[in-house]
Amino acid sequence: MHDFVVVGAGPAGARFARSAADRGRDVLVLEQGEIGLPLACSGHVSLDVWEYVPDEARDELFQNDIYGARFHVGGPETAGEPFYKREVISNAIDRVGLDKALARAAGDAGADVRDEHTVTDVEERRDRVVVTASGPDGVDVHEARMVVGADGPRSRVREACDLPEPREFLHGVLGFDTEPDAQDYVDVHLTVPRFFAWRIPRGDDGVEYGLAAKPGDDVSGRFDRLCEEYGVTLDRRCSGLIPIGPPKRVTGHRSLLVGDAAGQTKPFTGGGILYGMRAADHAAREVNPEWPATLDDYEDAWRSELKNEIRLGHAVRLAYSLPRPVQRAGLRALSGEIAVHMDRPSTLFTREGLRALVGR
Repeated sequence: MHDFVVVGAGPAGARFARSAADRGRDVLVLEQGEIGLPLACSGHVSLDVWEYVPDEARDELFQNDIYGARFHVGGPETAGEPFYKREVISNAIDRVGLDKALARAAGDAGADVRDEHTVTDVEERRDRVVVTASGPDGVDVHEARMVVGADGPRSRVREACDLPEPREFLHGVLGFDTEPDAQDYVDVHLTVPRFFAWRIPRGDDGVEYGLAAKPGDDVSGRFDRLCEEYGVTLDRRCSGLIPIGPPKRVTGHRSLLVGDAAGQTKPFTGGGILYGMRAADHAAREVNPEWPATLDDYEDAWRSELKNEIRLGHAVRLAYSLPRPVQRAGLRALSGEIAVHMDRPSTLFTREGLRALVGR
């Protein structure tokens, strides 16, 4: 019997598998398709991501250094207000390659990582979980002390274990232009109701364009207009759901959720790579698969670290819905050099963050 069956080999699932295997746990990871595909997530991340990536993978994943962002209240024709640092703030990276590198690291740590295995059923019993999966060689049944749902916004584990959904879902669309662009700034457009659109230069790998909005809010049409405004025709596109707001509970009797399945994302950007991996580390450290009561320790630990950041992230997101004259005035007043970490809105209220604002 396995200690854990992890469903999903994205960043959160692979990180949990690596951390748990490092602690001597017997871990099986099942990924529905090829690891990293289909792509449904932006490749713009804070520098903290490199803490989780093997050193030898950095060169193959890196695409571009980012020093700041231009915020536009309108399309590309409008002047953007710059927010920047004098040193690198973030990186554009190979998002598919990141998943593959993290999954390899989990395997190197001792986890059994299997792609092309689709989980079709999860059953929580009193003393174990039973996971049924369809793979290249047919249907397999796996028993474990616990199951970890790292299987994205529409989590099968979450549904099977009757765990609550994240509070909200957005529909995100990404597209890619192959024209090289190594600019220092990303562009953010506050033109989408309750969210935004973006343009991210990826060095020799081209440019990423993206947009997110509530499902049904003409997301595809809005994205087409964004591309028209930039004068680009994109052959490569992908889309997916973005969970916003974790539910009150992400653990069951012998089940736990991490990453997008748990809604562990930044409300103001939708990104969840770092939040999911941090929560996964807490889960691997706190949960003893032989003692279901330790699931409560995981709930306490990840919420203790991320709850305040998520709460402040919701507050930041409210600014996306302000009247445009208010947005313009606010951006002009706050633009310039910043001391804010892109994953931690709480840094706005540190001594350095406040000094950067007051000193203008």
